[in-house]
Amino acid sequence: MKRPYYSFSEYMRNRFQARVQRISVNAGFSCPNRDGTLGEDGCFFCNEKGFSRFVETPLSLKEQIEASREFYRERFHADKFIVYFQNAANTNAGLEQLRSAYDVIRDFPDVVGLFISTRPDCVDDEKLDLIAAYAREYEVWLEYGLQSIHEKTLQAINRRHSLAHFLRAVEDTAKRGIKSSAHVILGLPGETREDMIETAKTLAELPVSGVKLHVFHVLRETRFHEMYKAGGVRVPTQEEYVQLACDFLEHLPPDCVIMRLISNASEDVLVGPEWINQKQKVLSAIDAEFKRRGTEQGTRIAVSRQSKE
Repeated sequence: MKRPYYSFSEYMRNRFQARVQRISVNAGFSCPNRDGTLGEDGCFFCNEKGFSRFVETPLSLKEQIEASREFYRERFHADKFIVYFQNAANTNAGLEQLRSAYDVIRDFPDVVGLFISTRPDCVDDEKLDLIAAYAREYEVWLEYGLQSIHEKTLQAINRRHSLAHFLRAVEDTAKRGIKSSAHVILGLPGETREDMIETAKTLAELPVSGVKLHVFHVLRETRFHEMYKAGGVRVPTQEEYVQLACDFLEHLPPDCVIMRLISNASEDVLVGPEWINQKQKVLSAIDAEFKRRGTEQGTRIAVSRQSKE
């Protein structure tokens, strides 16, 4: 059944005509918002234990890839793989250290892609030129943590970067023919529905190839956990998120790849909401809401353009 949005799995099937599995790895890079460069507290929502399989792992990058390949081959019959540098800011190092880490993919003939998660204030011309060289042989994406276009929100969640950093990073990435995606959190404290739609509208005007959506949730050992216990923040209900996700996607171009539509978290770290780990149930609810509305990804862009003519 065709989804009412352009899913990452559909994009990969079209691109490779095979089952492609993304393998997350931890290269041991630091985050400037935690290592003292910008600050030490980090973003108020962040706890790597909530999403990473390889937190503080003794395994080398090669060993992490080998272990994951075996697992995904047996469980999902995967044919090809993408290595996803996930933890911290994966361009936050010198050129030779980055090259040494990224080059690990060359040891695996069935690896067809290199995905790099980072902050928009952690790239420069030299690093982008290095990454562009891999794009000649592999499917390469840079995933930039944006979260919101609104400066008030970025300050409230302690991001310590601005929208200007993101805009510059996206433009510089596009100039080199590298695909980029934006990581966005829906339901952040203090944001209205209109605020989130403004983020979608801004992304729709940029050379961004994909968007990864993240449900605002609370993890243990974070500043937001402290605020949550004190009653200072609330998490969205499933119904609220379904509505927001559909609203958001309606304002994105139809060819924008939806890298992820529902985030999850390790149960021993997750405080709430618990429903985020019921992925298929939430995806089915989003499909049903699109059907009820009679809309799909990009619908509101078409309406907006018609109204301007």
